[in-house]
Amino acid sequence: MRSAVLVFPGSNCDRDMIVALRDVSGKEPELVWHRETELPAGLDLIALPGGFSYGDYLRSGAMAAQSPVMRAVREAADRGVAVLGVCNGFQILTEAGLLPGALMRNADIRFVCRDVPLEVGNNQSAFTARYEAGEEIVVPIAHHDGNYQAEEGILDRLEGEGRIAFRYCGPCNGSARNIAGILNDAGNVLGMMPHPERAVEPAHGRTGGRRLFEGIVEALG
Repeated sequence: MRSAVLVFPGSNCDRDMIVALRDVSGKEPELVWHRETELPAGLDLIALPGGFSYGDYLRSGAMAAQSPVMRAVREAADRGVAVLGVCNGFQILTEAGLLPGALMRNADIRFVCRDVPLEVGNNQSAFTARYEAGEEIVVPIAHHDGNYQAEEGILDRLEGEGRIAFRYCGPCNGSARNIAGILNDAGNVLGMMPHPERAVEPAHGRTGGRRLFEGIVEALG
């Protein structure tokens, strides 16, 4: 599997993502700076890591969504290339229009950093195929603007089409319907606020995120 990790000014989880992908796939991901206008040829996966791109000025992910590389990301996603956005990466994907809705300030106006239980809502995508639907896993979160919101019609559509990949098992940050991660309508783009790359090996204290990467490798080779 050939993968790339995008890097924006203020990214701080790019190394975590690289290590997780390398550990599970056995191959070194390529780093792509946000000012690039083209992506490496033959990519199977594009990962947008967490962090605070552009210092979260304007809105989290809003400036990064205008970076030159995002046009290439949109084109790749339209061709069916898998795209994974974690935390700030999820925010960028919504701001860029690759996923619906928006990530707002947490309901209690505080940064949250802790392990949380998640319920797997859909195991029909490459990202979730190694889980059981309804299974509970534990993955850490670390965000200030993770409160997912969308119009009721969009939320109903996400529910009806099975595009809610992960839910918080209880109130977390104010997210509508406890949504923690969603898929696009084609199923090849996943955005999620929890950090699966920080739950890959026993030394992390948890391994709930490892099967996400295993599923990607299995599906994309």
